[in-house]
Amino acid sequence: MADTQTGFDQLKKGMRATWIAGDFGQIARYSAEHAAEFVARLHIQPGMKILDVACGTGNLAIPAARAGAKVTGLDIAPNLLEQARARAAEEQFDITFDEGDAEQLPYADGSFDLVMSMFGAMFAPRPERVAAELIRVCRSGGVIAMANWPPAGFAAKIFGLGARFVPPPPGIPSPLAWGDEAVVKERLADGVSSLVTTMYPFDMKFPFGPKDVVSFFRSYFGPVQMTFSRLAPPEQEKYAAAMESLWAEHNVATDASTLVHAEYLEVIANRK
Repeated sequence: MADTQTGFDQLKKGMRATWIAGDFGQIARYSAEHAAEFVARLHIQPGMKILDVACGTGNLAIPAARAGAKVTGLDIAPNLLEQARARAAEEQFDITFDEGDAEQLPYADGSFDLVMSMFGAMFAPRPERVAAELIRVCRSGGVIAMANWPPAGFAAKIFGLGARFVPPPPGIPSPLAWGDEAVVKERLADGVSSLVTTMYPFDMKFPFGPKDVVSFFRSYFGPVQMTFSRLAPPEQEKYAAAMESLWAEHNVATDASTLVHAEYLEVIANRK
């Protein structure tokens, strides 16, 4: 048992290091518009108590605060929290940003009216614990809202490509299962009275071509940066070429930029 726990502790440390690596804030800038649209659909009222799980640099927390909510954000990566705090300070929002784990939320039962997560909580390695925690900290009658990458979308192709070059640890469920309607309904079933899922478009737009998109992700996106770091130079070249090919194949831009049509699964669940 001790060896198993030690191995899991190392896994968690590695995941934390992955999200600290690079500078996800640079990536997040390109998804801020989609995040704001996601928040707008939640019909937030002034004074609502909201938790943003795996909040990153505040893409959900900031627009929620603009709507008048009392917002708390939590993430495992301290560098992302620093950026989130700076963004909140710039707009003079009093948002609490805590360092913590989606599998063990440091909040009392029923603390929040709305618990939300966009492309965040889905990456924790023990989904059953995440589901239990999202339910636990949401008050009865409150809402749990998630935006998750689906198993068959473009984002899945990006993660799948990385897994071809550096296979994930055995026994860890795919994060993309959170983008499967049937799986989400099963995971949240015990704690919610209703659950609705909707697939929404997510355009990945960059003002540079596919080759530079690869360089951009290699510099700033932790999972891609860590995959490169674990490969010998010849394999790094193969990985870069395969990534560029993937982006180019799906690029529908007609100029020197990149535009790839992706999608995500929105989950809206009402707490029992």
